[in-house]
Amino acid sequence: MNRPIIITGSSRGIGAATALLAGQRGYSVCVNYKADSESAQHVVDAIASTGGQAIAMQADVADESEVKRLFDACATAFGPPVALVNNAGILETQMRLESMGADRLQRIFSTNVIGPLLCCREAVRRMSTRRGGAGGAIVNLSSVAARLGAPGEYVDYAASKGAVDTMTIGLAKELAEDGIRVNAVRAGYIHTDMHASGGEPGRVDRLKDGIPLKRGGQPEEVARAVLWLLSDEASYTTGSFLDVAGGR
Repeated sequence: MNRPIIITGSSRGIGAATALLAGQRGYSVCVNYKADSESAQHVVDAIASTGGQAIAMQADVADESEVKRLFDACATAFGPPVALVNNAGILETQMRLESMGADRLQRIFSTNVIGPLLCCREAVRRMSTRRGGAGGAIVNLSSVAARLGAPGEYVDYAASKGAVDTMTIGLAKELAEDGIRVNAVRAGYIHTDMHASGGEPGRVDRLKDGIPLKRGGQPEEVARAVLWLLSDEASYTTGSFLDVAGGR
C-alpha cells in the first residue's frame, strides 16, 4: 500500500533517522532538504537499499512558494501525502536576548514557526476528508526547551517551539473532524550536529549529568516516538505530546 510521507529537514539528524524508519515501515518517503543535496541523496539511497522507496526534494520551508512546490512534487511522485513530519528547524549562536537582533529572530521564527504552519496548511488541503482527501496524521517536532525556556542560550528557539506546541493543540482540535490527527514530540538533548550551529558541538555531553538518565538521546529514539504517533496504534491520540528527553 502506497503511503506517501513528507519529512521536512530530513537530510540529517532526527529527520534522517525518521525518514529511514519510515522507509522501513512501508512509507514512500519525501526526503526534504534546504541545501545539502548530497546528504539527502544518501538518506534516499539508504532507504532504497532496504527495499523502500524515497525521493529527495529541495525546498526551504520558510518560503511559501517552495512549500507548495514540495507538496506538489510529492503528489506527482507518490500521490498526496497521508503523513507529515514537521522536523525542519534552526537555532543560532548561543546568547542572551539582549544581544539578539531582529534579523535573527525573523530567521528563527520563519523556519521554526511559519514553516510548519505553511506545511500543515498544504497537508490539510490534501489530506482533509472534507476536501476529498483520505485523512492522515501530522507530527510536529518540538523541544523540551518550550517548557524550560533555554535561558542564556536560545530563548528565541525555545519561544519558537512554544509556538509549535500551541499550534499542535489548536490544529488537533480544528482538524479532528477532517480525519487528521496532530501530535508533537518534544525532544531533549539529542546527539545531532545541530548543536554545532549554536557554537558548541559538545553541548550534550556537557549537560548530560543534569538529565535523570545521565545521557543524551539518539536520533533513532526520537524517530521511534514519531512513527508511533503516525501509526494506527495511536489512532485515538491527537493533541498530545511525547517528551523524549531522558526525564528532563
